[in-house]
Amino acid sequence: MDTRIVLLEAALKVLEDEGEALFSTRRVCAIAGVSAPTLYHHYGSADGLLSAAIAEAFAQFLESKRSAAQSSDPITALREGWDDYVRFAAARPRLYAAMMGRVLGGGDIPAATQAWALLIERVGAIAAQGRLAPPPAEAADLLWASANAASLLFVTARVRETPEPAPATLERIREGAMRAVLNAEPKGLAP
Repeated sequence: MDTRIVLLEAALKVLEDEGEALFSTRRVCAIAGVSAPTLYHHYGSADGLLSAAIAEAFAQFLESKRSAAQSSDPITALREGWDDYVRFAAARPRLYAAMMGRVLGGGDIPAATQAWALLIERVGAIAAQGRLAPPPAEAADLLWASANAASLLFVTARVRETPEPAPATLERIREGAMRAVLNAEPKGLAP
């Protein structure tokens, strides 16, 4: 296997197991079975490797979101995408936290921008059916915020009494957001 890919996979493993705060090139090199000069040859610096790993995590996240929404109904597809978003964070909470940290830090991550565009596309399909209550940008913000709020329950699990949120809690968050953005009946469409 390509050394660059081996290093990237090792970096993702360290992020998933340890989180960004404990990210160590020494640990990455041990997992990859390479020396530090090899890492620096391929990625230039620890931050270069970390940036590449987070970009790869976002690419995996985006691919998962694209695959998750199987329904031709845009409302069902939106729910499927929301659920997939939260599942990703639940399965990889430390990696998710590192990804969001990079976004909050102003990182330019094309796959993150594409994930947002995918949400806008799904919201637009609902608007085209006359089922969207607020303007599309507001609806997208509400849905994005609700998915991130639900995801943070997994990131912060160790500080709460229950290690994982109840499925009913996640459903209430999702459905609360869906009720906030959907009209009960299509509006503005000619018969």
